[in-house]
Amino acid sequence: MDQMVEFVTNHYILSGLFAALLAALIYTTVASQLSSLKELSTHEATLLMNKEDAYILDIRPAAEFKKGHILGSKQIKAELVTKGDFSPLEKLKDKPIIVVCAMGMTCKRTASQMLKAGFENVVTLKGGINAWQGANLPINK
Repeated sequence: MDQMVEFVTNHYILSGLFAALLAALIYTTVASQLSSLKELSTHEATLLMNKEDAYILDIRPAAEFKKGHILGSKQIKAELVTKGDFSPLEKLKDKPIIVVCAMGMTCKRTASQMLKAGFENVVTLKGGINAWQGANLPINK
């Protein structure tokens, strides 16, 4: 114990960084467990697409969408996403929706907005389109 106290006093910056990283790791783990938003793996997403005919909503920019997207996915305009306006999707409120972005990070905000807007079954693709391509799943160009 004395050695740990000595290390912390001699290397307070390093110890502070370690404590901050540990706190951030604990926070993200607890926050993801308590979140009402689910993240699906590529396998779970394909099961949802095949069994429940899930709607795939791609929120990437049009240029990226044209380079390659999941078969059957639809794109929503970026300005609608930033405004939180999901009126074109009103008829899909009770249908499962998988929100996809490039790396699985920006789609979380959009999916949370959709849940607040009354959509019942909204999930995100963990890792985004990069994970989809990494799993060698089909892409439509």
